[in-house]
This record gives sequence, structure tokens and C-alpha cells, in this order.
Amino acid sequence: MNKCDYLAELPTPHKEEILRRKKEHTRHLNSQKKGILRYRDLYDSVNHLKTDRLDFSKDVVQIGSADEISESEHEKVYNVMQGFKPWRKGPFGVFGIEIDAEWRSERKWNRVLPALPSLKNKVIADIGCSNGYYMFRMSDHKPKYVIGFEPYLHHYFTFKTLNSFAGINNLFIELFGVEDIGLFEGSFDVVFLMGILYHRISPFEVLREVRKAMCPGGTLIVESQGIPGDMPIALFPEERYAKVPGTYFVPTAACLKNWMLRAGFSDVVIFDNHPMSSKEQRQTEWMDFESYSDFIDPQDPSLTAEGYPAPIRIFIKGINK
Repeated sequence: MNKCDYLAELPTPHKEEILRRKKEHTRHLNSQKKGILRYRDLYDSVNHLKTDRLDFSKDVVQIGSADEISESEHEKVYNVMQGFKPWRKGPFGVFGIEIDAEWRSERKWNRVLPALPSLKNKVIADIGCSNGYYMFRMSDHKPKYVIGFEPYLHHYFTFKTLNSFAGINNLFIELFGVEDIGLFEGSFDVVFLMGILYHRISPFEVLREVRKAMCPGGTLIVESQGIPGDMPIALFPEERYAKVPGTYFVPTAACLKNWMLRAGFSDVVIFDNHPMSSKEQRQTEWMDFESYSDFIDPQDPSLTAEGYPAPIRIFIKGINK
């Protein structure tokens, strides 16, 4: 596992508590529980393979080339990548294996790019980082550190495996969730909070906690599922929204902007706002479960399967004043 080299340099007063929780995570990761072994064994089986043929500047995150490894190693890597299905974020190219994930994540990143502050020598948090697609894209901008918060073992070990090949030593992943962000008081120059808020019971409190973890003048970039409309309101579904449980407040762009302002952010700007579609989120060979087209009313694409307004995606940023 990565040593927490970054922690000594962070200004947070909660380092002892962070270290205590990390030790708990390490004990958990080293246990013999079946759910952990399922992913840890995949990681252990290929983490000796290394490459310096890397390209994070284009839509497909490229890690290695097919001619660097033997035929048997290539088959093993392919089986390991299959073992990490479903792939939610991507695309990736791993030793010549093309992984077409459910989300066309490069589209989201390309929408963020025009609003992106300089990441050079910055300390960055990617909350809910999943398999690290955006962390690798950030790496191309020469940050000091990127710390991914990811509580799910599946995504944690997927990133660990990819970065064991790539060997990028300023990218870290921790088994923390957004609820742990307050431990990193005053630590981050830039925070990415993408695809998180509508899964939280109190999104406004999340924004306040995230702000506490930011340096003065730091930038927060939020991407959220939302609903269309000009009024500052949020939908609260009865049970599920677009078949997804654990969805609580689904805001309009105006509502999300007000949450940001009242949480204490300044210079709040909505820099993109567009309807979702199956061109961006869809079933693939690498994610063969239900996807966007299954979540929408087949007779009326302006509605979800439950009859709510179909989702849009909202991109917004603000400054920790």
C-alpha cells in the first residue's frame, strides 16, 4: 500500500485521527474476508507488472502497451480487468486492452477543462474517485498530490492495480468517504466533488464540511445530477430516482448555486448544464448491467422510469473566500 507521504505536509490538526483510521483500514484490507480477497487477489496477481509508457493527456487513459508483456501476462491482465467489472468510469487502455466503461468520462472531463484552475503543484482531493480515471487525467497537469476518497473496495483495488502498473507516486487513494472530509481541515487547494451530492441526506452540510477542508482561495468543482427548471428547488423522490436508491435531493442548477453560496463559497459560476443521454452513459462489454436507457420512461424520454423529470448534469464551481 502507498505510504502516506502527503500527510506530514498537510496543515490539518487531525493527523492522529487520520492515522488511526488508516490503521483500521489497513487491518481491514489485510483480513481474510471473502469480499476483500476477491479484489485483493486480483491486485496481487499482477502488481509486479510495470510500465513507463503512459499517456494521460487524451480521452483514453493509456497505461502500457501490448508489446511490453508476454502473451500469458496479457491474458492474466485481461482476466484481472474482467474481474474488476463493472467498469463505471473510463475509457482506459491497459497494455493494449481497450476498456470501454459505462460512462464516457472524457466528456465530463472535457466540460470541466475550460473552468479548471491551475493544478500545478496543488494539493487536490477527488471525492468519490472510483477507479481513478479523473486522478490520472489530473496527473497530466502536474499537481503536488491528488488524494482520492473512495470507500468501496471494488473501486479501491481497481485504482491500486492500475497505478501499480503506472507507478505515479503522487496519486493516493484512501478508504475514506465524503463524511471524512472534515478531518482534512484547511488542506486542499482544489476539491472535485463529482456525482456525490444527490446521494447525501444533507447536501448543504456536505458543502460546508468540504469548505472547511479547503485552503483560503481554494476552488471547489461540483458536478451533480439535477432536474431542469429555473426555480431554486430540489426534487426529493419517494423511493428511487431513475431506479437508483440512495438518491435524496436532486436540485435545479439555481438550487445548487444557492447551496454553494449559503455554504460560504464566492464567485459561484454554473459553467455547464446539459441533459443526460445514453450517448454518455450506456451498457458496454465492460458494464453489462442496466444503464441510462433502462432508467428512463420508454414512452417519454423527458421522464424517469418513476415519472419524475429526467436528469440533467450540472457543473458549477466556487471559491473558498
